[in-house]
Amino acid sequence: MGVYKRGRLWWITYIGIDGIQCFESSKSNIKADAEYILACRKKDIGEGKEPVIKKIPNYTFLQLSEIYLDFVKIQRSYPSKKVFVKLLNLEFGNILLNKFNIMMIEQYQSKRISDGKKPATVNRAIATLKHMFTKALEWEMIMDDIYKKIKKVKFMPENNRRLRYLSKEECRELINLCEPHLRPIVITALNTGMRKSKILFLKWDNVDLKHGFILLDITKNGERMEIPINETLRSILESIVRRIDIPYVFYNPQSGKPYRDIKRSFHTACRKAKIRDFRFHDLRHTFASHLVMSGVDITTVSRLLGHKSLTMTLRYAHLAPNHLSKAVNMLSFAAEKKPTTLNKIKHCS
Repeated sequence: MGVYKRGRLWWITYIGIDGIQCFESSKSNIKADAEYILACRKKDIGEGKEPVIKKIPNYTFLQLSEIYLDFVKIQRSYPSKKVFVKLLNLEFGNILLNKFNIMMIEQYQSKRISDGKKPATVNRAIATLKHMFTKALEWEMIMDDIYKKIKKVKFMPENNRRLRYLSKEECRELINLCEPHLRPIVITALNTGMRKSKILFLKWDNVDLKHGFILLDITKNGERMEIPINETLRSILESIVRRIDIPYVFYNPQSGKPYRDIKRSFHTACRKAKIRDFRFHDLRHTFASHLVMSGVDITTVSRLLGHKSLTMTLRYAHLAPNHLSKAVNMLSFAAEKKPTTLNKIKHCS
């Protein structure tokens, strides 16, 4: 029995007159408020009174999803979460929140995998579902025991070890075979390591040719980031005709808006260059791989990619030229050679 914090709010738990453990939100983010309510509940129980507690209505998953989508509307991840919530509604829409259990969600995971979805895709949906139940607890739409069940659901193992990159010759061949509108986009990706969405929606306001960097206001990690502009990229950017009425660097001249999809033209260029099993995101791998193979340290590569930790960047470590032998060769722990007695005698004679 006692008080505990769940999200921003403090909750209390105690044993009622009937011997059943009760959970109740204090509706406050101040611990003292929760302690006061707990003291009142204990007093009532000690006097034989049943505490009057506001009961939680039986909300459906669909009702939670409507409130949740309105809550995340201002978040950067809203477009993707909207898609996942829609898919979750197809499966759980009419189910009451207090009926959810671990087996139900694990069966959903298996079903999605059987439908041909990748573990990473299924995990993003489950992550969204978990966050929905976290907010449901804070919004007093579920009891703590339901939240604990959802929290125990494990993510599926993901295979994120794929590392496909092009040689310098393949890069040149690919660039030469790109359509005119695609060529500067590919060159930008190869020389900055930027993600496709950041390149397609890049604005001139974020490009500083004078000081030589691209400023990304919000990266995937939610941080500001400066990307250096090398001479190759500078010459490409300077060759682009900038229209005052269009803020974007790369745009469709017919609509004046960014290209929504370059998948078809990119695949065509790869096919002409006889490059197989290659995605646009692999240009980012190519950028990082060639930096490492050129001797750039992992920490610097990590900063250029915008990784929050070195964990993701370490996948490129094996490409470093002789990085292991260079590391040990920096050390030279050995005993000082001293001439033996025999050597001394021979030397004297």
